[in-house]
Amino acid sequence: MGLYKLYPKKGSIKKKKRIGRGNSAGGGKTCGRGHKGQKSRSGYSKKKGFEGGQTPLYKRIPKFGLKKKYKKYQIFNLNDIENIVLKNKIKIINKQNLIKIKKIKQNKKIKILSNGTLNHKIMIYANKFSKKAYKKLLKNGNKLKLLK
Repeated sequence: MGLYKLYPKKGSIKKKKRIGRGNSAGGGKTCGRGHKGQKSRSGYSKKKGFEGGQTPLYKRIPKFGLKKKYKKYQIFNLNDIENIVLKNKIKIINKQNLIKIKKIKQNKKIKILSNGTLNHKIMIYANKFSKKAYKKLLKNGNKLKLLK
């Protein structure tokens, strides 16, 4: 027995029906799509969760528990504070002074990070300090006040 004698079993392979080639070919006129309706139109594709036009389940059920409330912090590094102190000659860094010089907006909170150095001794009011920044500022002799 050779490979040339191998062939598929009789009846296992069917001829493909040629749709849209006229009525005599057996798939003319409506081309197997039936008469009228959404599915008979060109470009039709059923979307995931489609329920025949009624409001789908994923829109009907209530949504909860997925929203995160992010606190809005304006971040300042130590070198940013250094620049603010040099330019504006301020001895106290707080929300009012930063709003006055247009560095933050009214609803933002202040967070201090440790990038850079601060050579001036000043008073800083902030909502958060990073651990490194807190240690650096205290070591340098600055006065710090943590706000809520």
